[in-house]
Amino acid sequence: MVNLSTEFCGIRLSNPVMPAAGPPIRDGQAAIEAAKGGAGAIVTKTISAQGAKVPRPCMAEPFRGGFLNTELWSELDPEIWLAAEYPLVREVGLPIIAGLGYTEDDIRQLVPQVAPFADAFELSTHYLGGDTSPVERAIRAAKESCDLPIFVKLSPQVDIPTFARAAEKAGADGIVLINSFGPCLDIDLKTGKSVMGSDTGYGWLSGKAIFPLALRCVYQAAQAVDIPIIGVGGISSGTDAIKMIMAGAVAVQTCTAAILEGPTVYGRIVKEMESYMEKAGYQSLQDFHGLALKNKPETATMNPVTPQVDSEACTACGICARSCAYQAITLEKIAFIDADKCFGCGLCVTRCPRDAIVHNW
Repeated sequence: MVNLSTEFCGIRLSNPVMPAAGPPIRDGQAAIEAAKGGAGAIVTKTISAQGAKVPRPCMAEPFRGGFLNTELWSELDPEIWLAAEYPLVREVGLPIIAGLGYTEDDIRQLVPQVAPFADAFELSTHYLGGDTSPVERAIRAAKESCDLPIFVKLSPQVDIPTFARAAEKAGADGIVLINSFGPCLDIDLKTGKSVMGSDTGYGWLSGKAIFPLALRCVYQAAQAVDIPIIGVGGISSGTDAIKMIMAGAVAVQTCTAAILEGPTVYGRIVKEMESYMEKAGYQSLQDFHGLALKNKPETATMNPVTPQVDSEACTACGICARSCAYQAITLEKIAFIDADKCFGCGLCVTRCPRDAIVHNW
């Protein structure tokens, strides 16, 4: 039996999968459902000094794997959270990371009020500029107001190493990466209007489409700082979560997948992690934590290497041949790769549905 527990900043989770601040964790009842669904901790939807006024429509799935939103912080005023929602979340019995935003003054005002219900805080600033001082001030405001661990959530549109180091220096106990990416646009073909209800028509991109971006940000930050990193952005499967931990994360969050699938997504991701770890021979998360950092390439590989075909696994389905831009693959009883034509691009390896084509690096 594999062990999926993780511990950071004195907080112990039975598994590393939790909601990301957003609609799936909009109130106390949603937290209860997330816990039933298998989450290892609860991250509450970000609150600010006043409830948000969200433009509608505020969510759309314009293409498979991509999700647009104009979501803001919680629509509920902080008084409602303090009186009704946080006490309900506390009853769940899981560690609670309370989401707060957005300005230094908002955070300084809210932290002492929310602290009795929280085990840690996650600060959102949605800051996109080059000056790190707004993020640093937000961290210091929180640290001055409580003794709980303080995490800060960063946008992918800042210089990650610079902001991560600045956050660590300002006293952050951990970093959460990433926020959604944008602004972005999609148009309804029937009306010619934006699918989002914002005044600009723009929204923010999340979902599977931003997973490689989030993975890169976690990988960069893990090389820049020594404090824990929580990975978020496009995680929808157990292997996504494992890749995040290989990149240096200690735990993961998911939002879009929870919107599309419901709260059972957390338990599904956990089960997929367990299954993969058992097959790979991993006993705990520590067995592969930061593995990608240890295997970091020193130089680019320019020499092509022809992948190998497993004759027992290959079914000659033809997917590899159809997508070979170099026409190096033909189908006989199995796929055959012509080494003279093969460019070594590696696409066939990633497209094979049976893992019958492998790199021979």
